Amino acid sequence: MTPARDLLAFVSSAARNPTVIGAVAPSGRALCDVLASVAPEDPAATVVELGPGTGVVSQALRRRMAPEARHVAVEIDPGMVSHLARTRPWLEVVRGDAKDLQKLLADIGITRVDTVVSGLPWTLFSREAQRGIMEQVSRVLAPGGVFTTFAYRHVMNLPTQRRFRELLEQSFDEVRLTPTVWRNVPPALCYQCRNVGAGGS
Repeated sequence: MTPARDLLAFVSSAARNPTVIGAVAPSGRALCDVLASVAPEDPAATVVELGPGTGVVSQALRRRMAPEARHVAVEIDPGMVSHLARTRPWLEVVRGDAKDLQKLLADIGITRVDTVVSGLPWTLFSREAQRGIMEQVSRVLAPGGVFTTFAYRHVMNLPTQRRFRELLEQSFDEVRLTPTVWRNVPPALCYQCRNVGAGGS
């Protein structure tokens, strides 16, 4: 899969759905590798991506995960779903909205996941939408599991980003910020979040 084809798919999707594409370009390999770094290498693991887009993070996860592990991507945009089916045939893609995550996963036989990796544009969502998706993540994440997502460095002090950080701190026992990935365009960093106790109900 060439970066040019990924970029074309990204631009086409952004033009169709400007309110659901929050990035300016697909994430670079350095950022993808940081996002993928929390995925377990256990062959029995289940990892779910929210908003995989063109699949660049999916590729990083594939490099890290055991071949036997289950890797599911939840994508709302039909154009991206088609792109992923063509270019990442090894990826299990589910078309749907992350606000319905628990049901989408239950429909394919999954009740608990070890890691949730998100590429969703959180700052474009309302407070209610953010909270609803995070509740869904909490319900499916296994005890000790990890949720990770990224934010661009230049928006970290905006009210919408501060609100999202507050939501993460309300939802998880531990919220860690990674060092800035300067090689990404624009520079970005990742949140790595986990609950040390029991998972959601």
